[in-house]
Amino acid sequence: MAKEGAQRAEETEQMIEKEGGKEAAEGSSAGSLRAADTKEMRAVVLSAFGGLNKLRVSKKAMPEPQEGELKIRVKACGLNFIDLMVRQGNIDNPPKTPLVPGFECSGIVEALGDSVKGFEIGDRVMAFVNYNAWAEVVCTPAEFVYKIPDDMSFSEAAAFPMNFVTAYMMLFEVANLREGMSVLVHSAGGGVGQAVAQLCSTIPNVTVFGTASSFKHEAIKDSVTHLFDRNADYVQEIKRISTEGVDIVLDCLCGENTGKGLSLLKPLGTYILYGSSNMVTGETKSFFSFAKSWWQVEKVNPIKLYEENKVIAGFSLLNLLFKQNRGGLIKGVMDKLLNLYNNKKIKPVVDSLWALEEVKEAMQRIHDRGNIGKLILDVEKAPTPLMANDSTETSEAGEEEEDHEGDNENKERMPFIQ
Repeated sequence: MAKEGAQRAEETEQMIEKEGGKEAAEGSSAGSLRAADTKEMRAVVLSAFGGLNKLRVSKKAMPEPQEGELKIRVKACGLNFIDLMVRQGNIDNPPKTPLVPGFECSGIVEALGDSVKGFEIGDRVMAFVNYNAWAEVVCTPAEFVYKIPDDMSFSEAAAFPMNFVTAYMMLFEVANLREGMSVLVHSAGGGVGQAVAQLCSTIPNVTVFGTASSFKHEAIKDSVTHLFDRNADYVQEIKRISTEGVDIVLDCLCGENTGKGLSLLKPLGTYILYGSSNMVTGETKSFFSFAKSWWQVEKVNPIKLYEENKVIAGFSLLNLLFKQNRGGLIKGVMDKLLNLYNNKKIKPVVDSLWALEEVKEAMQRIHDRGNIGKLILDVEKAPTPLMANDSTETSEAGEEEEDHEGDNENKERMPFIQ
């Protein structure tokens, strides 16, 4: 009898699944059964723009792939400075809240949407995602997904796309880096800074000048040719070494560093702005801090650029991907980068791993410029309660605190990729 009952239950479930839409219209009991079957996942949710207290881990309905998309069971997510900007709502045309932040992840392909080719269920992949990356499951178009090399870990894969594609595009696609050139990169200890240093080492006789907080110097001194404290007068230091200046300036700081960078350019040199982390000083959005930093930006005179033979450019990877439809171009760059990785020329630097529930503490570490390399949210990692409690109390208490010049020697300006 028990066996017969089990068989009948199984047949009933199959019938409900097959006739689901019809049953929902005819009775509430079938609707209740389907509601119970709805799959859920954990995700980091930003309830409103503001401080760290706007973030929480919640249950959300699991997405399913649409045509041309892959469904990925996420193992690790990348955390970038732009995620702080998103949390504050300090970006152009911010999306509506509540939302799930995050723009890159790695994991395993769990399902394929219609018309997807080149991937199979079970493939290890890394991907760009237009928001929603900080979750146990994501769906994203196949053109933004790339297979992971066999010897690359999920945490390394989550640290790879944003940092290395940004560094490669700026150096080789925008500035045309060649043998014998010189490069100045700010926040040399950050994820993009370390990627820049590694890529420069693949070209003969490239001189890399880097700025970073003094406490990071010992750890990163071998990755650059000349390293300076971020609070020092690096302009004069560089000119003492290279009287003509440098060929390429990569600026993620903005503010007063814009004028300094332009003054250091050689004739035919290229200055690239790819961030504005000096605009972020408190945990929440501060108009005063933004206005103060913006006031320090040197106004660019086109006639002066013409007379001095200098190039000024901007770079935004996410806009290139999601607004300007250059996924094909980025795929070509990823192919080159993965070839460099397979030949052991480059390797992502992972600073630390954090549980989803520790996202506030991870964000605080980026805000404090305390990391060397990339911070990763490890979806399978269990949180550390004591650390989480202590860190949350500290960060919330300092929510509106300003970052004054010369303070916080253990902080480094980190890249902001918009």
